[in-house]
This record gives sequence, structure tokens and C-alpha cells, in this order.
Amino acid sequence: MMSICPITLQPTSSGQSYSEQGLKQVHSKVTHLVPLEYSNAEQLRQARLRSDKMSIQGVQPKLSAVLRLNQQRFELVDHGGRFILKPNPPQFQEVPANEALTMTMARIAGIDVPTHGLVPAIDGSWVYFVKRFDRAGRTKRIHVEDFAQLSQSTRETKYDSSLERVVQLVEEYCTFPAIEKLKLARRLLFCFMTGNEDMHLKNFSVWLRNGVVSLTPAYDLLNTTVVLENATEESALPLQGKKKNLSRRLWLNYLCEERLGLKTRQIERLNHELQEAVPTCRQLTERSFLSDQKKAEYLDILNARSRRLEFA
Repeated sequence: MMSICPITLQPTSSGQSYSEQGLKQVHSKVTHLVPLEYSNAEQLRQARLRSDKMSIQGVQPKLSAVLRLNQQRFELVDHGGRFILKPNPPQFQEVPANEALTMTMARIAGIDVPTHGLVPAIDGSWVYFVKRFDRAGRTKRIHVEDFAQLSQSTRETKYDSSLERVVQLVEEYCTFPAIEKLKLARRLLFCFMTGNEDMHLKNFSVWLRNGVVSLTPAYDLLNTTVVLENATEESALPLQGKKKNLSRRLWLNYLCEERLGLKTRQIERLNHELQEAVPTCRQLTERSFLSDQKKAEYLDILNARSRRLEFA
């Protein structure tokens, strides 16, 4: 049976759990990753105990960690973490494998994403890990603000906005908005294609680097339609007042052309590149660490949305 790397979702050398390519993404000196020493239940307990000590917030349980190179493993910390670990939340199924797959697909689709992957826990459950992009060196913090902060919204009001407002925030705050609006278009189309209907204001951020304000790498990308199972909407934030039955015309003609002001050749190229990514995304889904049932559900959404966008 072919072994698949939990970081790249590519085949590994015989007998190897991780590929060399995947491990080098984590650190040049990593040769393997030791399973996390906490069961899923203990991870959730640790997340509750540490919730008031860490700067990581959100609904999904999260843990802060550092990579101990001498032991080739992640170690939980309250402060100074360089990685975020996400155990599977108790009320949902297969979320770590879903997020790892979707973030890997995003990279294939031309979206900038941080180093990420899966590491097993001692009970055999998967834990999603992602490298923090708001840290540099040993102590430097990179200034990051999410779109809820930029629009004076709160965690409670992060859904009270629109995709048009997201476009306005890019125009208002980014140093080179024309570049960032093309990135935004790619990200939004990808999220629709992969069933992500939970892209609220806190899931978009900008950072300041070398005097330039731009969109951060993408994060928290997953097929929430599969996770929620009974999702009735297709977008957390409305587009032209709509959260469902979103069409190719609405995405390309209204959002990309009218609201984002993209040129025809830019839209055609974006359309072509996303269309080209679909077959590889299907392959990655088949190779992923989702169960066969969840793979089928994911592929159903990917194929249906790709057809609506005329990518397939």
C-alpha cells in the first residue's frame, strides 16, 4: 500500500511516514516527527487550561507549540510558540485532515499559505499544525490586523459585513491594492470551490512588512460544508446581498470585474489557473487522510462547485 506524506500529500519513500520534502518545509534539521504525547481528549483539556495564557483565539481549540529539534517533536508552551496545533474538536469529524487537505489544495491553486501538515497523537488521532507567520526570528513579532479589527467589528459581529466591504478594506489599507485585489479574487473563488462558507471578517488579515501593507498568507481554510453537514449557505459574508446560489456571473462579472476592477486578461488567466488546479485537487483529496466517506463528500462539493464556475 502506498504511503502518503501527511505534510505534502505526496507519496513517500518505502517505509517512511513523512517525505524528505515535507519535513524540510518544517525545518531543515527535521528528519522525522515524533507523535504528540497527548491524546485528543488531553489536547482538548490542555486547550481549555491554557486558553487564557495564549494569544491564539477562535472557536476551534488551539494549542501553542515550539519544535524541539533535539527530540524531533512539538512541545506545548504558553508563550513564545512558533506553531499552532489544532486537535479535532469534539462536535465535528475529521477537521484536521480536512484543513490540511484544503490548505495544500490552496497552494496548488496559487495561494500563499504557511507551512502546515498533520502529526499523529499517541492515540492515533490526527493533529493539524501550522507555522505562525506573525513571528520572525526568536522574538520579533510582525504586525498583523484582521479585517474585523480594521472595520471596528468584534468577534460577535464578524459576520455582520459583506464581501464588498472586504474589497473596500483592501482598497483602503493595502499599499498596492491592485496586486492584493487579484490575490483576494483567487482566494474567494477557491473558498467557494472548496465549500468554505465560513470566511468571516477575522479570516482575512493584513500585515506590515518593510513598510508595505499586504494580505497575509491564507489561514483557516477548510471545507466547512463537509464539516457542518447541514450547511445552508455558501458564503459567510454576502455578495450582492446573497449568501447562497452564487453563480459564475456573480463571482466573475460582478465581484472580479465590477467590484475588484480586474482586467479581462487577469480574469481569464485566473479562470484558467483555477481550472488547471481542479484535477490535482481531486487527486489530493483521494490521497488525503480523510475517511472514504468524507473524501466522497468533499469531491462531490468540489466537482459541483467547479461545474458552476465552469472550471470542469
